[in-house]
Amino acid sequence: MRWFAYGALWLLLLAGVALPVILVVGGGLQPLYLYEALAHPLMRAALGNSLLIASLVTAGCLALALPLAWLAWRCRFPGRGLAEALLLAPLILPPFVGALGVFQLCGHFGILNTLGAAAGLWPAGAGPDWLGDHRLAFVVAVEALGLYPILYLALSAGFARIDPATIEAARMLGASPATVAWRVVLPQLKPALLAGLPVVFVWSFTELGTPLLLAYTQVLPVQVFNGLAELQQNHLPLALVVVMLAVAALVYAFGHWAAGRQPDALVVKGASLGVATRQRGWRALLCWLPFLAVAGAAAAPHLGVVLIAVARDWYGSVLPSAVTADHYRAALAHPLVVPAIANSLAYAGCATLLACAAALAIAWTTVRWRPPGHRWLDQLAMVPLAVPGLIMAFGFLALAMGLAAWIPALKPWIDPQVNPGPLLVVAYAVRRLPHALRAVAGGLAQSPVVLEEAAAACGAGPLYRLRRITLPLIAASVAAGAILTFSFSMLEVSDSLILAQARAHWPITKVIYDLVGVLGPGPALACAFATWAMLFLAACLAAAALFLGRNPFRS
Repeated sequence: MRWFAYGALWLLLLAGVALPVILVVGGGLQPLYLYEALAHPLMRAALGNSLLIASLVTAGCLALALPLAWLAWRCRFPGRGLAEALLLAPLILPPFVGALGVFQLCGHFGILNTLGAAAGLWPAGAGPDWLGDHRLAFVVAVEALGLYPILYLALSAGFARIDPATIEAARMLGASPATVAWRVVLPQLKPALLAGLPVVFVWSFTELGTPLLLAYTQVLPVQVFNGLAELQQNHLPLALVVVMLAVAALVYAFGHWAAGRQPDALVVKGASLGVATRQRGWRALLCWLPFLAVAGAAAAPHLGVVLIAVARDWYGSVLPSAVTADHYRAALAHPLVVPAIANSLAYAGCATLLACAAALAIAWTTVRWRPPGHRWLDQLAMVPLAVPGLIMAFGFLALAMGLAAWIPALKPWIDPQVNPGPLLVVAYAVRRLPHALRAVAGGLAQSPVVLEEAAAACGAGPLYRLRRITLPLIAASVAAGAILTFSFSMLEVSDSLILAQARAHWPITKVIYDLVGVLGPGPALACAFATWAMLFLAACLAAAALFLGRNPFRS
């Protein structure tokens, strides 16, 4: 029975993870479409713009995250935990939602031009068209301010693993601070850099929502999205997806090659305490300032979203002339909004159950049982972290089209133009399986196996041990993984925009995108809806932090 379940796990992961990627590659590797994708001037320009955006976003995230991670490593000041928590605030929403606020901040009659007119730099209503003239720069800025927390988390973990004895030895030998940073700190920080930088690069390279909302169409993800309508007759979008997958694979391979073989890490007790100095008074205030500046800049687009949602009249002024709650009420009364909330709750709830069940089975197999091939099973389950969401979404779309053509009876259940619900549930679950798996596996590795062995010696069966011993021990880890899986599934972007094609089955993010294009109150309703989503996801992340036992106010 156990071996049968092990084989079923392999089949499920091969069908849900490997097969969608294989179908995308198989459908897009046709020479004619690949040649057209690489030879067409418009597609080459889109590829160049995507690479440029990814490079600039990665550089911007590094410029933001590295100094802040170094400051948090070297200085201990009151409220440091809260300062770091503020830096992670952009994680509460995808970058594309923050793009909604950019129009009010930098539009032709936005806050920036209003301030310029008040300062006498140009007549009222005659300011520069910042967004129209510098659209690429705004895409880069929004994505960098939304993705730098990923690199900050990696660098913070890297700084915490640095051996302070090596720094002290270099100083005693007369090395200057610059030499210590270049010859001692940077080599030890290399694994963290090479872990975070490729993730940011690939994420920004395949980001769909931000350029789509900012109307910057000359990038590969938007070209792929615009080709959805002709996908059955034209496989050029699949060829573009293959190009994106090839670039992502090259980036990850380069990161792996550049990392090389790392030396064994030293186990140093209190490493972070060995180099950190406690700051008080005005020095502590100076430490706070960079954190507040970056967190404020990252929150500005989201603050614009909130203000648009409560503004009664906001035209040619720095702040709304009056505030109202009408948009929040109208958003909940909109014919698309309440069904979208219900749809997202159903999709995310089912996806969470599916992901947690699969994560529990895989974690028990790889942590407790460890049969032949268990490491490959664990690595296969982690593949969705390396494959961009846009590519996985197209893989599921190709899988649904193939199954519907092969077995017509399945079409009402898996065709995204008829009922995308089951497909979205599977896509959400697969996309968030790595998060649930790592949470459950971590809890399982920390729970003592002797309790399960003692129960088995007393005659308890596997299901009884799981229900009465294992699950209570890892309940907090399972809950944390479930909350993260549920909250991020509620606001999944790529899968929702590509797979949710039937209007009656649209989830939250698809409705937000649709409301932005509605003339009149549409943008305000979208911002009100996005504000509800921000509050919801913030509450979910706070609950996850409580389950993980973290206190953000601890310095």
